[in-house]
Amino acid sequence: MSRVFFRLILVAAILVPAGLSADTVVEEIIARVNNQIVTRTDYDREQQQLKDEAQQQDAANAPKAVAEAQKDVLRGLIDRELLLEKGKDLDISADTELIKRLDEMRKQMKLDTMEDLEKAATAQGVSFEDFKQNMRTEIITQQVIQREVGSHVNISKDDEHSFYEQHKSELARPEEVKLSEILVSTEQAGDDQAKIAAAQAKAEDLLKQIKAGANFEEVAKKESQGPSAAQGGDLGFFERGKLAKQLEDLTFGMKKDQVSDVIRTKQGFVILKVTEHQSAGIPSFQRN
Repeated sequence: MSRVFFRLILVAAILVPAGLSADTVVEEIIARVNNQIVTRTDYDREQQQLKDEAQQQDAANAPKAVAEAQKDVLRGLIDRELLLEKGKDLDISADTELIKRLDEMRKQMKLDTMEDLEKAATAQGVSFEDFKQNMRTEIITQQVIQREVGSHVNISKDDEHSFYEQHKSELARPEEVKLSEILVSTEQAGDDQAKIAAAQAKAEDLLKQIKAGANFEEVAKKESQGPSAAQGGDLGFFERGKLAKQLEDLTFGMKKDQVSDVIRTKQGFVILKVTEHQSAGIPSFQRN
C-alpha cells in the first residue's frame, strides 16, 4: 500500500501565514492529510448533510441518528482524502463515469439536455458544480476501494450462504411503499370556496389525463405544485407508521404502478402513485 495511507498529521489550529495581519480572515484547518487539508467548512458541510439526510429519512429519530453519525464525521473526511490521494497514485479518472451517471440521471428525470439537469438542480437550491464534485469524489473512492480491497477478496457462494444464514434476522425488512405525488395546492385559497373548487377540478382533470395514458412523472413535473415536482413527484419510501392513517390505509392497499383517486389534504388536492410496494420479510438467498 502507498505511504499515503500511513502518514497523517492532525492539527486543530488556525494557520496564519507570514505577512498576514492578525485580523486577516483565514480558513480553520482541523486536519492535514499528507498534502491535503480538511477545513472547518468541509466539516460543517458534512455535518449539515448528515442532518438533512437524517431528517428526510426519519424526522422523528433524526437527532439520535445525527448524534451517532457525527462521531465519525472527521474520520470519514480523513478517509475520503486518503482514498482520493490513492486515486491519484493509481491514475484513476472519474470523468467518463461522471458523464455516464449524469446522463443516466438526465434520462431518468426525462430531461432533454444537461443544461436542463443543471437548471433542475439549481431550482432545488443545489450547486450543480458541488453536486458534480461530490459525485466525482464518490466514483473515485469507490474505484479505489474496488481495486485495493475488492480485487484481493475471493468469497465463495458457500461463504456467502453461511453469512446469510448467520445474519438472516438482520436482513429483515419492513413493508414499504415508494410514492410519487401530484399536488394542486390550496394554500393560497384560504376559505375561498370558488378557488378550492377550481383546484379540485384541476386535480380531477389531471387524474383523467393520467388514466387516459399521460405519463404520471411528466404530469408531475409540469403541473404539480409540491416540492417534489422536479423529481417527477418522487417522495421516496415509507414504511408503516410514517404516513397519516388515511394515506397509509390507502397506499398500502395499492399495487405497484397503481394511481389513487384525488385526495383532499391540508396542503390541497393530491394524486398518489405507488411506484414500488415492498413486502415485509427476509429476502431469499440467490445462488446465481
